Amino acid sequence: MIKGRGVSDNPAGRFQTIQVLHDDPAPASLATEYRSETAKSLITSNDSPDVPFRHSINPYRGCEHGCSYCFARPTHSYLELSPGLDFETKIICKDNAVSLLQQTFSKDGYQCEPVVIGSATDPYQPIEKTRRLTRGLLEVFLAHRHPVGLITKSGLIRRDLDILAALAGQQLVSVAVSVTTLDNSLKTRLEPRASNGSTRLAVIRELSAAGVPVTALFAPVIPFINDDEMEEVIEQVAEAGAQRAGYVMLRLPWELKELWQGWLAEHYPDRAGRVMSVMRDLHGGREYQSSYFSRQTGRGQWANLFAQRFEIACRRAGLEGHELPPLRTDLFRVPSKPDQLVLW
Repeated sequence: MIKGRGVSDNPAGRFQTIQVLHDDPAPASLATEYRSETAKSLITSNDSPDVPFRHSINPYRGCEHGCSYCFARPTHSYLELSPGLDFETKIICKDNAVSLLQQTFSKDGYQCEPVVIGSATDPYQPIEKTRRLTRGLLEVFLAHRHPVGLITKSGLIRRDLDILAALAGQQLVSVAVSVTTLDNSLKTRLEPRASNGSTRLAVIRELSAAGVPVTALFAPVIPFINDDEMEEVIEQVAEAGAQRAGYVMLRLPWELKELWQGWLAEHYPDRAGRVMSVMRDLHGGREYQSSYFSRQTGRGQWANLFAQRFEIACRRAGLEGHELPPLRTDLFRVPSKPDQLVLW
């Protein structure tokens, strides 16, 4: 185990053609390396019928929070880096993100639709304190009255409460806060560099008090690891002011299957077999299936049980059936273009 890191392995990504083997023992700690990237495009689009948004931005590749279960880990393979330790120690920063967003809004024919920041990696991971890419993006969204959503598990979002409140006053923002556990000892093992549960409840409380619509996500639900906290988490987020709640079952795409099972063997060898047995039951005998609609909840007896528990918990907490009003798109202002030169 490496202090402050979610996994201990650094296996080759599925696209790596050369794998470097080391005989040296793993270091006691590992520093984070930050790399700059000049992105060619910023907003990515999807047509997935089970995703509630079409457009998203991730200002950072990789995430220093180091969540052992992160479904985005395999994306580091596209950079010929490992989904393991590389994902949480080699962070790529899209340093031209703010100017690129401005340029995108200025393009002829641009259609204003809500954009979500942080669909894969957390936009408020530690490097955001100094890089301030997420804040810069929010400033552009506010300046042009463009709707935006955020997904985070970080207390750092409170730094940008001034912008978020201004956006909320025009029905231009919503925030989803992930609350995985309220147990700090579990959090330290599961999400070593993320904010603790009490901080996330404080985030929900402060955002809600400022008029920012908040959805609380109990995500991921991990059988025999944190699922016993479901009812308490729903009760606590409701008391903190969340307007609605959602949940997502643990997802294990690509290389994450082996990384996750390595984490289980290190931290919970006594229950690893039961965890994976339920995961296979949720996905038709496999560790994971990416079919629409079932990939986030699973199917079968266990999936039905978790869904029923969640529904009952939301009903008791007063969150059942709550929907947030749609973000406005009619206020969008196209960035002004510089005057063209006059030919004499």
